Amino acid sequence: MNWTRQCAAVIPCLNEAREITRVVKAVRQFVPMVFVIDDGSQDDTGVIARKAGAEVIRNTVPRGKGAALQIGWRQALERGFNWVLTMDGDGQHLASDIPAILEAHRRYPGSIVIGARLLEREQQPRGRRRANAVADWGISWACGRPVADTQSGQRLYPRAALDLVDLPAENFVFEAALLITACRERGIGVVSVPVASRYEGEFRLSPFQPVRDVTRITVYTVGRIFHYGHVMACYRSSRATPTIVATAPGTRDTH
Repeated sequence: MNWTRQCAAVIPCLNEAREITRVVKAVRQFVPMVFVIDDGSQDDTGVIARKAGAEVIRNTVPRGKGAALQIGWRQALERGFNWVLTMDGDGQHLASDIPAILEAHRRYPGSIVIGARLLEREQQPRGRRRANAVADWGISWACGRPVADTQSGQRLYPRAALDLVDLPAENFVFEAALLITACRERGIGVVSVPVASRYEGEFRLSPFQPVRDVTRITVYTVGRIFHYGHVMACYRSSRATPTIVATAPGTRDTH
């Protein structure tokens, strides 16, 4: 089976003119159909992305990452794609990790696959690393299962997850809401592929604000924990070992 014929890439962007050509061209080597959602950029992100081979959908004003992802997902579903690969547009996610993510999808076809920043973690700024750890702890609890790197934007979503496109969650909360709802209401699994943390070099300032956005995610997550009930049972199950898909020959998955 040619996996890429059923998969589209969705890249939400805000002022990514510097990196978007490289990102789009690299992704198209593995996933030819790339949707770039230009979320009200004040630079030439959309024009440059289109020249690089992406199909561009532009918001005239910024609506946030959650809305941008939803727009891209709806377009992919309307065009008949069964899976969506999401990437950020700032260059921190490398297309060279896509084959490992696609292989994990082949082995776990019904699961969400996360490109988890588990390698070279010393490159992460200390504040970001702590914020991610808090988010992983809480979101795993709400999911009722352990999830490695709940904040990574490099993911592959199966069709069952895409059907949750209309979840009422905004901005960076949307990705957390998707994981929680997929696990608790649809029984969708989550597996992670180790990738390197990439914070070295010239990356632009991320729109993710650790204090503000982790607070929003935490408020949502705590509400979900109590909404679903069985609070302590879910906490205990979330403390197990997450599913990490081995990528090196001769290694085995961990659970």
